[in-house]
Amino acid sequence: MSDEQVCEFPKENASPEEIRELLCSARVIAVVGLSDKPDRDSFRVASYLKEHGYRIIPVNPNVSDVLGLPAYDRLEAIPEPVDVVTIFRRPEAVPPIVDDAIRIGAKAVWMQLGIVHNAAAEVARQAGLTVVMNRCMMQEHRRLSQQGGCSEPPPS
Repeated sequence: MSDEQVCEFPKENASPEEIRELLCSARVIAVVGLSDKPDRDSFRVASYLKEHGYRIIPVNPNVSDVLGLPAYDRLEAIPEPVDVVTIFRRPEAVPPIVDDAIRIGAKAVWMQLGIVHNAAAEVARQAGLTVVMNRCMMQEHRRLSQQGGCSEPPPS
């Protein structure tokens, strides 16, 4: 494995305006790799997003429920439309998740802080999805809120 594959940097990322639009318009967020352990980043970020009005859908084949919500073993098992697929998995696991996100008609793929996969990101962009890499959704939401942007997703 080359150094670039081990430690990629985003070649292209969503602009601040695209991130704002995504956070302000999204309602349903599938969290791939959501752990049921409260000390994990995935749990903390999903808890925060749930508290701020987003509908969270856990995706993890190793748990039955997280945050009082049923967990699905894969994206394609989710019985409703998903706006954003946020990923808490190692970079090498990203390509099939992106493929599934495209298949279910998600509008965006968000790779959390420390997660970058440029080839998968390009596949998602070519399919019309917004792509965010190496950014924490909770931190971006807090930053947006401090700047007077949307503090809650739009009402249903």
